[in-house]
Amino acid sequence: MTENEKWGRLLPDDELNRALLANVHPADWKNPVPAERYHMVVVGAGSAGLITALVASSLGARVALIERHLMGGDCLNVGCVPSKALIHAARRAHATRSASDLGLAPPAEEVDFATAMRQMREVRAHIGPEDSVARYSGEFGIDVFLGDAKFTGRDTVQVGESELRFRRAVIATGGRATAPPIPGLAEVGHRTNETIFELTDRPERLAVIGGGPIGCELAQAFQRLGSKVTLFEAAPQVLVREDPDAAALVQASLARDGIDLILGCQLEKIEPGGTARIIHVKRADGVMEQHAADEILVAAGRAPNVEGLGLEAAGVEYDARGVTVDDRLRTTNKRIFAAGDVAMAWKFTHAADAAAKIVVQNALFFGRRKVSGLTMPWATYTDPEVAHVGLYARDAEERNIPIDTYTTPLEKVNRAVAEHQTEGFVRVHTRKGKGEIVGATIVGPHAGELISQVTQAMVTGTSLGKLGDVIYPYPTYAEGLKATAGAFTRTRLTPRVQALFDRWFRLLS
Repeated sequence: MTENEKWGRLLPDDELNRALLANVHPADWKNPVPAERYHMVVVGAGSAGLITALVASSLGARVALIERHLMGGDCLNVGCVPSKALIHAARRAHATRSASDLGLAPPAEEVDFATAMRQMREVRAHIGPEDSVARYSGEFGIDVFLGDAKFTGRDTVQVGESELRFRRAVIATGGRATAPPIPGLAEVGHRTNETIFELTDRPERLAVIGGGPIGCELAQAFQRLGSKVTLFEAAPQVLVREDPDAAALVQASLARDGIDLILGCQLEKIEPGGTARIIHVKRADGVMEQHAADEILVAAGRAPNVEGLGLEAAGVEYDARGVTVDDRLRTTNKRIFAAGDVAMAWKFTHAADAAAKIVVQNALFFGRRKVSGLTMPWATYTDPEVAHVGLYARDAEERNIPIDTYTTPLEKVNRAVAEHQTEGFVRVHTRKGKGEIVGATIVGPHAGELISQVTQAMVTGTSLGKLGDVIYPYPTYAEGLKATAGAFTRTRLTPRVQALFDRWFRLLS
């Protein structure tokens, strides 16, 4: 089996996945003859690697890009793109079921799961050309190599029969899903985000292990698409890293959708039971239970892809968390940088994008940009959505940063009232007595879009009060930001200021 045959596979083997593969891992691709020396060699063509290679080549650098599996990495193939397409289908199904509230005819009993999954593959195939071998080699002039990369020295890397020499290299090999050490799990088999999108038949009973963003998003999507979902989480709540009020709203929504939430539990073992898997679980109160599932989705744990890269030969240190980098994303070999999930705590596509630009500047232009200088937002695409940027209240307390917190519930936002979407809030933290924004959480429809305005305010030093000077179209969800800014502005009306106003109006009487 050739390397292309080994890595260039996607299930199901239909015309949509074949079209995707023709772009992101063409079977007939011939690796180019290497240049004598590259300004930059990028190992890994996921989000961090693609942006690094694109930016560097656009500035005139001679660039090689190595990918062993699929161009586009997790985001295109098994992450952001397919999951959001599936979530969209699930939301439409849920909205249709709820349409009887408006007097519309009841919808069909079941969603055509196979069609929903096919539409997901259509979306993925449609976006595939953006990350294709043809585009990066042709339009951007990058030497694209398909195959396993292995460093053979401090300035050389081997791929296939070719040895590539470089002035600078970037490790952007990403990460992969891992499974917790539950007895019997490996024997009965399970799925992760890397294999769940292969399904064409709906699992009647789906067990989801892990109540983080991936677990909650996919649990809700599969429940709305007709599976009976049970979600197991060791913590006493889902989304443990989020604002507790935000997590509580998501948890309530999952329960309303019919998901069986088993929280604060311990999975003892899993064993086969005919065609099903039998999950033995100890609940928080100590009661032992058994749950049957047709499929198990593990959404708990990630590991960096560092194996087989020859990092020892390159003098690059790493551990179980990934490649060791400094604040400028340099490894212990000053010729080599790393970005994305293989080296960073932030495991987001947009974080990888931002890090790639830092790498190019620091590696090729003697820049001194730091990852710690980034203002990083993120979003979880449940219903309701949760978006966050900056500090949580607990972070501020740990760092001894006094804050004021302003919260506007969506029931005070007229667009949310009109659309019966009042579960959620806009919450902004500022430095005590000041308008400087240090963090924010938004829960509700389009939270992932709305958080960008707060992020921009933080990056540009715009105060919360100034957000109140912005004119917002009426009615929009963004008016939640306006109302929150108004709450801050009202705190400026101190007794002394009010006394001055009273005196002024007496003079005008």
